[in-house]
This record gives sequence, structure tokens and C-alpha cells, in this order.
Amino acid sequence: MLARILGLPLIVILIGIASLSMAVPALVALGAGDRGDAVSFGFGLVVFSALSVLLAIATWNHETDRPARSYLLSLLAAFTVLPLVLAVPFHDAVGNTGFFNAYWEMLSSLTTTGATLYPDPARLSATEHLWRGLVAWQGGFLFWITAVAILAPMNLGGFEVLSPAEAGQGATAQSGPITSVASGSQRLQGYSVQLLPVYVGLTLALWVSLVVLGDPPLVAAIHAMSTMSTSGISPIGGADTAVSGVRGEVVIFIFLFFAISRQTFTRDRPERGFVRLATDPEFRMGLGCAVAVPAFLFLRHWFGAIEGPGDTDLGTALNALWGSIFTVMSFLSTTGFVSSEWGEAQVWSGFRTPGLLLMGLALIGGGVATTAGGVKLLRVYALYSHGLRELEKLVLPNSVGGSGPQARRIRRQGAYVAWIFFMLFAMSIAVIMLALSMTGIAFEPAVILTIASLSTTGPLIEVAGGGTLTFATLGDAAKAILAAAMVLGRLETLAIIAILNPEFWRR
Repeated sequence: MLARILGLPLIVILIGIASLSMAVPALVALGAGDRGDAVSFGFGLVVFSALSVLLAIATWNHETDRPARSYLLSLLAAFTVLPLVLAVPFHDAVGNTGFFNAYWEMLSSLTTTGATLYPDPARLSATEHLWRGLVAWQGGFLFWITAVAILAPMNLGGFEVLSPAEAGQGATAQSGPITSVASGSQRLQGYSVQLLPVYVGLTLALWVSLVVLGDPPLVAAIHAMSTMSTSGISPIGGADTAVSGVRGEVVIFIFLFFAISRQTFTRDRPERGFVRLATDPEFRMGLGCAVAVPAFLFLRHWFGAIEGPGDTDLGTALNALWGSIFTVMSFLSTTGFVSSEWGEAQVWSGFRTPGLLLMGLALIGGGVATTAGGVKLLRVYALYSHGLRELEKLVLPNSVGGSGPQARRIRRQGAYVAWIFFMLFAMSIAVIMLALSMTGIAFEPAVILTIASLSTTGPLIEVAGGGTLTFATLGDAAKAILAAAMVLGRLETLAIIAILNPEFWRR
């Protein structure tokens, strides 16, 4: 029976899961005495649970002869159609908002972008904030399992850097033993069983830690889910205003490493423990960024403080250093939380740190098959390795590159497909900026909005925009463009091209 249910179309399964998850905010609202929200989410639970049962009956014997196309299209539908279901109870609970705004909010949450049309936290109730965080948390897990179960066998989502096969055309051995022997539904089932306890356990551990440090249980739960999903959603305006303060930021900082490399939570390499992380290019690249960028900011501010009227007190310097470390790591993982000491890091030396740096970190993004967005560290590493090898050949033209066949593949085919992806990503930025400019948005805001959407780092606009730029002031046309950008940033350009490829439809 369970196997038959798991054999249903992916979008039907996701609608069923989304329907059942409405019970969580309904029960929370009921316990808090919020009858309006309880009725809204309870009504959604009943209606969409019935709808999912009817869809399951209608598709019970459905079979497809093109599973790759089916799953990829289902994944596209999950990020476009599923927010319609998620938006119905949210729209009814908020009351004084349009349905398109509710749909946009749920799309932003599901893609783990974390952008919001309600910048004032008091605009939404605690239950409605919980629903945003829960949707983002589920969206993060959805991408976790589909990245390894669907995108990896098709050499998409960053795995194309590791495989000699053409992107979208073949399977890669890097995704684990389940991939090579199982069908799509079996892969989804297998990886769900493997990763769900890890995902839930990490979220619970972070939640308990934040509660112990003083955060209210609901705030701690939303921040924990936002950290694991890298959505940056907060019911109080950000982690920098939390009761737990710097201690809470330290705990969140530790859990952000799970968005840097999949090797922090998977076992698809023979090495164990720290050896696996030490030899993982993504983890090393992410750790290098997390160390080098704050060090650069610290020295920049330190010399500025010495030469100018800024404070040179050691305590102030350490606070500024921590503000840089946490914020850099947060934006590299595309979470978007800002440290409570970030303001100190900007002003203690007398001049601001440009938001352009954080935009660059968000564009780089986190690891392959993690909840982070952006270009992905593995592609950056492939281009870095290729560039380093070319410099070596300039000095020693007859030298031979070593480090094994996988390293040579990354430097050659991997760098080639990574460069193609960079070009496609740059073209996507140009096209979306052009579309936004046609709606009347100026150049600088268009850049910030585009990068925030494509990198799935919604809170970026508050930092890079200087606090004056919000999604709420945009027109419907601009919101629709950014909604498409969020889906494109989550699925990535290569996956969309694979769907449009005629050869893909013949398989």
C-alpha cells in the first residue's frame, strides 16, 4: 500500500503533505486562542486533504514511460502550482491582503528565498509567521531529496561538474548507491528515509539550543527552521533582534555549515569524519570564504580605525570581527541573517562596508544538494582549479596536472560546464533586470532585486538596499517577474533548458 502511494505523481504526494502540514498552525492557533487562524488553517486542512485523496484516486494507476521528464516537470510544478494550495489558508488568515500577494509569499517561502511583502513583523500573527517558516522548512527538505534523487541522476544541480556525461543526459556515480539501482520513486523513498531523520534532528537540536539560550519557543522554532532551510524567515525582523543575542548567533553559525557542503550530512564518499570534510572541495572553498572575507573586512576596518577617528578598542574590534564572520557565513549560505554586531562592523572604523560584497557572497552560494541557492561552491571551485592549472602551465608549459582522475575531470569538463552555467546565470540576471526596468524600476534597485531573487536570498535587499528597498512597494508586474526569478534560481537554468530540450522529451 505504501509503495503504491509513493508511486503516485510527485505533485499529488506534495499536495497531500502540504495539506496535512496545515494541522500544525491550526493546532498552534487553537492553543493560543486565535480562533480566526485556527479556522482558516483547519478549513484548508479538510478541503485540501480531500482534494489530495481525489487526485490520488484519479492517478492511482497512472504510469509514465518517461520518468525523468515526469519528475523534472513535477518539480517545476511543485514550485509554481503548490504555492496556490499553500496560499489559500494564508490568504484567509491574513484577511486584508490580495491572493496574488499570498501566492507570492508562499512561493518565496517554498523556494527558501525568504523575501516578504510584509516587512513589518507585526503585520502577521505568530501563527502566520509559523506557516511561512514551516513552508520554507518543507521546501528546503524537498530540494534536499530531489537534488540527489532527481537532479543528480540527470547530471543537473551542480552534479554535472563531477560527471563526464552531458548535463541532463546521464547518471553520475557521485550521488550514491541508491541512484544507480532504483527508479525515481524508489530513490525519493530511499533518500527521504535517510535524510528526514537528519533534517528533523538538526532542526530540533537547534530549536532546543535557542530555547535554552532564552528565545521564546515559537521564535526559536521559526529561526531553527529558517536556518536549516536557509530561508532567513524571522517573526521578529531577524536573528539580530533575538533574545539569545550573540550566543544564539554562535549556535546558528555552527548549523549554517550544513548548507556549505552535502558531506556534512551524507555518506557518499569512502572517507569518514573530518577526513571527508578536509578533502571536500566545497567545504574547503566555503571555509576559505568564511575566513578570508571577514579577515579582509577586519583589516580594512582596523586600518581605517587607526588612520581615522574610529575606535581602536580591542572589544569593539572583536565585536566587529564577529559581526563580519556571522554575516558573511549567513549570506554565503544564502540565509540572509544579519549579526547584531553587523552595525558595529560597519561604523566602528568610520565608513560602511559595501552591500556589493554580500551580493557577491549570495551569488556564490552554498554546496551542491543543500538547501542553499546561488551558483554553488563546486562550480566556483571548478573554475578556480582550472584557472590555477592554466597559470601553472604558463610557468611550466610541460608540467602534468595530477591529483587523480576526478580532479582532472573537474579542471577540464567540470570547468567547461561551470563556465557555461556562469554565462547562463549572467544572462538570466541581464534578462530579469531588463524586464524589471520595463516596469519602471531604476538600475541599482533592479540589480539588488534580481540577485536577491536568483540567489534565493530575500533578506539581501534590506542590507544591500540600505533599508529603503522593500518588495512590498513593487507593482504586480515586478512581483510576477521576481516570482519567475525565484523559481529559476531554485531549479537553476540548466534544469529549465533540459525541460525545453527536444531530446529530453523523446527519452
